[in-house]
Parts: sequence; C-alpha cells; structure tokens
Amino acid sequence: MKKVKVGLVQMSCTKDKQENLDKAIVKVREAAAKGAQIVCLQELFTSLYFCDVEDYDNFDLAEAIPGPSTDALQVVAKELGVVIIASLFEKRAEGLYHNTTAVLDADGSYLGKYRKMHIPDDPAFYEKFYFTPGDLGYKVFQTKFAKIGILICWDQWYPEASRITALMGADIMFYPTAIGWATDQDEETNQDQYNAWQTIQRSHAVANGVPVVSVNRVGFEQDGAMKFWGGSFATNAQGKILYLGSHDQEETEVVELDLSESDFFRKHWPFLRDRRIDSYQPITKRYIDGD
Repeated sequence: MKKVKVGLVQMSCTKDKQENLDKAIVKVREAAAKGAQIVCLQELFTSLYFCDVEDYDNFDLAEAIPGPSTDALQVVAKELGVVIIASLFEKRAEGLYHNTTAVLDADGSYLGKYRKMHIPDDPAFYEKFYFTPGDLGYKVFQTKFAKIGILICWDQWYPEASRITALMGADIMFYPTAIGWATDQDEETNQDQYNAWQTIQRSHAVANGVPVVSVNRVGFEQDGAMKFWGGSFATNAQGKILYLGSHDQEETEVVELDLSESDFFRKHWPFLRDRRIDSYQPITKRYIDGD
C-alpha cells in the first residue's frame, strides 16, 4: 500500500503580504512537524481576497513565478523535505496576470505551475478584472511522494477539469480555494451553498477514483461583508470525508491518504473503464441546440 500524508493549511489573512507569507511558512512547519509530506496552502494566501473590488492598485500584489514567494518557500521545502503547493497572484508580463499555483518538490526544486482555467465574474468575486484565463492546460506534477493534480477554486465546479486531470494520471487532486458567505445571508442559504461546494468536489473523487483535498481560507474580509467559510476537507478515492475543517477557526491538519484505494475502487466501481468515449464529442459544444 502506498500512503501519503497531506497537510491542509486553513488560515486568515491580513493586508500585509510579508506577514501572510511568514505565517504560511509557520503553518507549513507545523504541518511538517505533524508528519505531512505534501502541504497545500489556500488560494492567494499572501493577501486578502482582493477581487471583491475592481481596483488597479491591487495589481501591485502580483509577482513573478518563480519569484520572491517561491524562492522563500523553496528553502522551506528543502529544509523540511516536504512538497509545497502555493497559490499566488502571477505577473507574467506588463499588463498580463494570472491566478497561478506553483508546485515545489521536497528537495526544494521548482516543478512548475498551473494557471487557473475557469475565471469567475460575480458580485464580490471580480476575477476577470485581474486574471487572464490559464493557457497551460490542465497539469499534473510528479513529486517525490505522489503525482498530484492542481486545480484552483472556480475550477472545482467543473467535472471536465477534474476528469482530464485524473486522466493525466493524478494520484491526488488538490483545490486551493477562496470562497465565503455574504454576512447578510440567512443560515439556510449558507448551508446550501457550502453543501453544494463540498458535494461537487466529493463527486470528482467518486467519478474518478482519486482522493480530493480542498483547502479554503477562513475569517471576515471585505470590511466584514464576507465570511470566508473555511470548511477545508480531504476525501478518499470514494469521496468519504477523512477530515472536515471548521467554518471559523484557523487549522493545520494532516491526513493520511491510502493511494492504493484508487485501484480498488476503480476495479469495483469501474467508471473509468465503462466510459463511452466514442459518444462524448458533443461535450465541446457550448450548448446542444443545433447552432
């Protein structure tokens, strides 16, 4: 059996970029001390979630990848012997920006990056103002401990993205995330939204026979108008919840995943084997209405 210990870092952020990076490094150390081999940080962990407004000054938060944050994290990865999944605001060129996750291997080497493919544009989530859609396609990264697939937040709603990532050989799918509740919503709506968010990601584990790890930020932002709901979780390859974070506390948790279960579940629930790939051409259409 091949088992891997993954660390989930659910934390709140401030306006100070260096303070957030330093805090994340402390949390990575905590996860490593608990035995983590792969540590996943939440989406855009070096800042507040700035996409609640369209403000040109926020572009100053972006950086090159590789760049200062990955340089600092590579040192930590090598020192601790852990893989680090780091979601950052990438400045690719003058006027060209992406929502990007870098992957650093346990020897401190930079393995590459994944650029978020699906970009939302909703009230308080104005990401299309800041981010160019990813152009690297879906990605997997062979790390020391496992081949990992990375998707980012809004990607989590799309079974096509998770399916392609799984078909590329991902042993585990990671979702760095930033999502929350408007604080003027009622509790029933809050729970319905959270349940939908968790359910769609658990379904990716079931459909693909791959463990899913989703790491979300926590805390009040946007002058108290948004409560990021935390609720980070990890599932096995059948969608069983192995860890569930709180909605209001910072947490650093380590979960052991048995990667050999993927073979077992794919044998007994052979969804990959039974796919009718010859019938799926229409999926590339925007809508099937004859036009």
